[in-house]
Amino acid sequence: MSLVTITREGHTVHIALNRADKRNALSHSVLTALDSAFDEAERLATQDPAGVRAVVLRGEGPSFCAGIDLSGFEEVSGVFGEKWRENLFSMTARYQQILNKVEACALPVVGLLHGVCIGFGMELALACDFRIAAEGTRLQLPETRLGIIPDVGGTSRLVRALGQPRAKEYIMTGKPFDLADAERWGMVNRVVAPDQLASAGAQMVAELAQAAPLAVRFAKKVIDGAGDLQRGLTLEGWAQSVLMHSEDFGRGAMAALTKQAPEWSGQ
Repeated sequence: MSLVTITREGHTVHIALNRADKRNALSHSVLTALDSAFDEAERLATQDPAGVRAVVLRGEGPSFCAGIDLSGFEEVSGVFGEKWRENLFSMTARYQQILNKVEACALPVVGLLHGVCIGFGMELALACDFRIAAEGTRLQLPETRLGIIPDVGGTSRLVRALGQPRAKEYIMTGKPFDLADAERWGMVNRVVAPDQLASAGAQMVAELAQAAPLAVRFAKKVIDGAGDLQRGLTLEGWAQSVLMHSEDFGRGAMAALTKQAPEWSGQ
């Protein structure tokens, strides 16, 4: 059985955590499979830039992800050595690298959250570009209640999503989020009924597919780099200098003049 599955359907690359019996808890093997799945998504996007427009990341079964697999430490010892607890840097760096790959994916990544989304699973969700949550989803970074902190990007990304005061409140207390607050603050893009989760994801991909693929990818890079204003301004200039010479800009401008829907080439 594949721990992570990847399929293509129309404009969408579907990546699914596939350990429903473990509530999709993240072991080293699952993370390695997730890493490979995003490599494959990038390959598909390169092969068909106008056709492949987004990744939808979800979890099979009753939950998105219950966090790190606490029963998987024997596997961790086999990979990082018996004394991995005494020097976490190599393990943390490896897992940060995988979530950084999710965030840096050329394609927009839509996370569909349901059931439980806590700890490492919440950190994975925060690496997505968009988050759609089903009603009743438990969102939480409970690490401080275990005597640790979110260390695979969760602390940094929550600050970026909510600002320091709210990030401090939820990381320092470890308490769960109220979904209404999470939606109002923009941490999740929308909250939907559980039976509407897949269709909400499909709708977002359809909306993204109406825009020029190259422009969407450049916009993602610029926005992700805009935390540093000067870097953001530099990225804006760089992106626009490329896009103004793209085939899709010509197509988009002509379509606007003729009031027709453009046929994007991704170039």
